[in-house]
Amino acid sequence: MHKGDWPAAVEFFRQALRIDPHSLVALNNLGIVLSREGKPAEAIPLYEEALKVRPGDPATQRNLAIAYFKAEHYRSAWNLLQPMAVTYPNDFQILDLAGFSLFALDRYPEAAKYLERASQAQPSDLETLDMLGKAYLRMKDYKALTNVFARIMQVNPNSAPAHIMMATAYDQMENRPEAIKEYQAAAAADPNFTGVHSGLGFEYWRQGDNELAEKEFRAELQRFPSDPVSNCILGQILLAQSKPEEAETHLRTAIAANPRYTEALFFLGKTELALEHPQAAAEALRKAIQIDPNYYQAHYVLGTVLRQLGQAAEAAKEQKIAMAIQEKSRTEAIKKNESQ
Repeated sequence: MHKGDWPAAVEFFRQALRIDPHSLVALNNLGIVLSREGKPAEAIPLYEEALKVRPGDPATQRNLAIAYFKAEHYRSAWNLLQPMAVTYPNDFQILDLAGFSLFALDRYPEAAKYLERASQAQPSDLETLDMLGKAYLRMKDYKALTNVFARIMQVNPNSAPAHIMMATAYDQMENRPEAIKEYQAAAAADPNFTGVHSGLGFEYWRQGDNELAEKEFRAELQRFPSDPVSNCILGQILLAQSKPEEAETHLRTAIAANPRYTEALFFLGKTELALEHPQAAAEALRKAIQIDPNYYQAHYVLGTVLRQLGQAAEAAKEQKIAMAIQEKSRTEAIKKNESQ
């Protein structure tokens, strides 16, 4: 095990367990080796068996919590980690895993509390700070997020993930100039980091600069050709430039990466319509509507397509549905404004 020869270690620990099936040491060590081999699900029953041999054993409980976490059994991991965090209030690993587990369970305020405690135990751990920042981002606590960003910059001034995190926060606050600055800083720190160019392209696209947006999306696709967002928005830009053949290629790539990408399906429908392929257009639009029945734009364009296919009654029905969805949305928005 200490040499890193996992298969041989597994073989000998299994032999030991055949001699003594209740050996606490062998059960734990076999679990550790299997977990290191990337098989945490196989380690879990070994630790559970070890806890039957010695209930409440701290080392076994820790190993089991780690295995639950690695196997993505986050609720089970949290159930073990919560009392352990009380017993060991300054244990970085326990606090960190508790925070990560809570984040995976979408319990962001609780996750932030544990991650803050973990960060106090190890202030220079960037992975913990990154997850803490993401928790504050999900909570829309931008003041706390800015504080975490400053702490990351103290540890690593060239952290591309931290700049992207801040860029996302500025985007949510609709502060596009600052979002662009942060994406540019991320690109300067690591031009090959996933999402740097697509994020920058998205900001340029949102402010109507399609030329710069196209350049950034193409830069992202040079590194990550199947990126669905870059392909989808680049497809929209190309369609607006009257380049439907190239647009179709990118939109189909986006859908291959994410078959439930309704926006890509919708624009594929519009692209097929521009290419005079009404049957293919109808197929894409119907898929978009199947995923999101309230996608009124897809209903409306499908109505146009069906009219071209000579299905006047169905066309009128789809466009009537589109208008009804729009009207409902408008009424709900008015009621919401009145209640405020």
